[in-house]
Amino acid sequence: MNWKAASGYCWVLFFFFPIAAKENLGTPSFQPGILYQYKYTLDSQLSPLSRPSLQGSKMRAEALVDVHLLWTLPNDGGQQLLQVQIHDLQVHDNLGEKSQNATKAQSAKATMTTKELQQPVFLHLNNGKVEGIYIDKAGSPLTMEVRRGLISLFQLQTHSGTVTEEDISGSCKVTYTISEDSVLKTKDLHSCTRATFGFHSINKIFGVLWQPTSKTHYSVEGSLIKTALSEESHTISLTLKSAVGVNITSRQHLELVTQKPGSKELPGKSLQDALAAVLEKPQLIHIASEPTKRICTTCPKLRTYLKTDSKKKRKMDLSKASTTWHFCKLVQMLRNAKKRDILLLLKEAPESMVSFYIEAAVAAQSTASLTALAEFLDFGNKKQTPLLEKFLYAAAFSPRPSKELLRLVLDKLNEKKLDTAVWETGVIVTGSLIGKLCQMKLCGLQEVKLRIETLVQELKTTSKDSEKVIYLLSLKSALLSSSIPTLLHYAEEGSAATSATALSALQRYSRQHISNTVKMTMKRIFHEVRRSYPKISRLAAAEILLDNDPSPMDFTNILLATREIEPEMSRFLLSKMQGILHSHHHPTRQLIKDVLKDPQINNYYFLSADLGGSISFSRPLAVTSDTLSTFGLELLFSDFGLLRKSVTSFNILSHGHQLQAAQVAIEAKGFEGLMGGGSLADEEEEFMAGMSAVLLDVQLRPVAFFEGYTDLMSKFFMSSGEPTSVVKGNVLLMDHQQAIPLQSGLQTVITLQGGLGLDVSADINVNMWEQELKTGIKTRGALTIDFQAELDAPFFQATVTSQTGAEMATNFNTAAKLSGSPVLMCLQLTEEQVSYREIFTVSESSANHIATVRKGRHNIIPGREVPLHQANSEMCKILLSETMKQ
Repeated sequence: MNWKAASGYCWVLFFFFPIAAKENLGTPSFQPGILYQYKYTLDSQLSPLSRPSLQGSKMRAEALVDVHLLWTLPNDGGQQLLQVQIHDLQVHDNLGEKSQNATKAQSAKATMTTKELQQPVFLHLNNGKVEGIYIDKAGSPLTMEVRRGLISLFQLQTHSGTVTEEDISGSCKVTYTISEDSVLKTKDLHSCTRATFGFHSINKIFGVLWQPTSKTHYSVEGSLIKTALSEESHTISLTLKSAVGVNITSRQHLELVTQKPGSKELPGKSLQDALAAVLEKPQLIHIASEPTKRICTTCPKLRTYLKTDSKKKRKMDLSKASTTWHFCKLVQMLRNAKKRDILLLLKEAPESMVSFYIEAAVAAQSTASLTALAEFLDFGNKKQTPLLEKFLYAAAFSPRPSKELLRLVLDKLNEKKLDTAVWETGVIVTGSLIGKLCQMKLCGLQEVKLRIETLVQELKTTSKDSEKVIYLLSLKSALLSSSIPTLLHYAEEGSAATSATALSALQRYSRQHISNTVKMTMKRIFHEVRRSYPKISRLAAAEILLDNDPSPMDFTNILLATREIEPEMSRFLLSKMQGILHSHHHPTRQLIKDVLKDPQINNYYFLSADLGGSISFSRPLAVTSDTLSTFGLELLFSDFGLLRKSVTSFNILSHGHQLQAAQVAIEAKGFEGLMGGGSLADEEEEFMAGMSAVLLDVQLRPVAFFEGYTDLMSKFFMSSGEPTSVVKGNVLLMDHQQAIPLQSGLQTVITLQGGLGLDVSADINVNMWEQELKTGIKTRGALTIDFQAELDAPFFQATVTSQTGAEMATNFNTAAKLSGSPVLMCLQLTEEQVSYREIFTVSESSANHIATVRKGRHNIIPGREVPLHQANSEMCKILLSETMKQ
């Protein structure tokens, strides 16, 4: 045998024998008449992610664990009843060394709070798997969790493979790897299923990222567990900002210390006989965790608030973080309040505070708060119209609406003599609620199915275009795949207004919903196969094709069409294509590059636009390791050179999730007639300006600045000069509660609450004498995020809190000089300075020790003007120079 063959043979033996050795490991079991004593060590650490300099909370518990066999099923040695008992528990913690006001950390014998742990627990094993846990009487939930964590260590199998196994984490996929006298157990915590606990926001971008690992190493001698080392870690952070979060580590170590003579095995043919011999009334306890929420003894109560603060008039400045913190605090109070107290709050509040309390009551979304709202709100009372719109929008922005909230909205909409604005808002809001409930897999609810059918039926039966637009906007808010055929029908067959609305709804669907049927309809609309369509509809159809995996022929046909359509449409589409080419994340980019390799297409004739000022572009606003924020702008001019439509968009992409943070579309018609470019007969009918907005993926009710020349003049002379409010109020943006049962039996609960105070207003000014047009969109807001992780054991508690507050403002202004040719337009996007504050707190307590450490930081981010594109900069210079000359 040559040396290479010998070497290969040795490697075969090296790998073969460990694999064969696993057959020598017996099914985990214990022998009768022996008391097995283990040393048990439990370590945990809870640390904030964003402040490594801030020491987290650490805890170590040490104890002795006695195990002895009570009973074995005759003729089946795999089924055993074990008595497991903890004693000599000691707890160590050390945060107090960092806190001046804390008692010094020390080791202490378990007090009365840990006496329950010393009571024996009885474990039924079946071939190494836990079949049941039995106790005499139920103790505290936290004590039972620690017992479950210890017992889970005794569960293992001695052959490799992946199985579904139930332990304290729930029913999980577990992979066993065997090597000689050791066993490696790897648990996939993402696969675990258990009883529902907590809640989460529908939009994942407002949730958390959870990155867990769990491994247990066993050393086994024959069928006896000699040592067990379990290590588990969890990193939980905000999706939007992974630096805000917590890291949790847990470690268990079980080591066999001695084997002593023990009690004899109990007689009995069945498990029930054995249990009856040791327990008066055996209670079966499931091994899966049953988490509970820590009771807050220091949280403010609504009763106290009613006595001290409820009647105070507060200045609700939505751009201040203090207002948003107040809102979130009130939401927590209302969730634990009774109906009579909530109703008293609403009835006795100062007029300026009622809308604030309504928004908080909707966000609380408890049975008591919704019942109080149902009694307080009167949809037939016109004096309450502003409050009713507040209520409806608060429902639409709910991060996790309930079926009870939908019922309340529908019941109120069924009342007679509704104000037109309230009815329109209500119809649109129900679409948003339906869409969110369907995302929660509640589409099968009777209320949801009936409302969807009603929306479609009322859309078909109404003859008013204005009502059809509202119903279509409701379907746009719901964003259900079942609505696509209806939207396609109105996109292709509807009037100008309904076609444009249906197409705007189709633009919100993701690529997987844009089927060949949808694309065929879009091609017929853009190329006007069956009838003529307005520019806005044709361009929307082309955008849907370009954004959703077009075929090379589809793109080529759109490009060729740019030489035949009106100059402004051509300029708009070519600008859109150029934007895709310069966008590295756009899915159509590579296809366009491939098509443009053909020199017959990629030439100056097709890719140039001599005339027109219309544009479509998107650019990054901010890029971090977690998020990409983009700003998009679309400007469509009429052939006369006047602004026809502008669309401003702010989008956020984070970890595969997307949010349309804001989109404001301002549309103007009939200005050609005003400036002498259109017929006088159509002037009164078509002259109008209005706005439609989407905020946080919620469609808002369209707002008309003016409709007709007479309306314009009336508002011109009666105007207060104040901008039109788009949305103003407080929103519960993030609402998350998650239990993480650790392998060790320690319980962790993650709570996230984020509030947003927002004031968005828009204005349009037309100076007919100077022939100038100005529009402005102002956004003021404050964001607060309260992230909290609680770790609980019967002998120890720790809490890590991160509180973040930010105040921000943006302005988007346009100015156009209509008298020149071409029309000059200047766009300006400015971000005012951002005030940013964070406070981190770590606290812990045990039987003899309480400590708290707090640190904070405050930053001011300077304001800036966001550069848009070169052509805009040049145009702004011209306009500003002319203004200075005047």
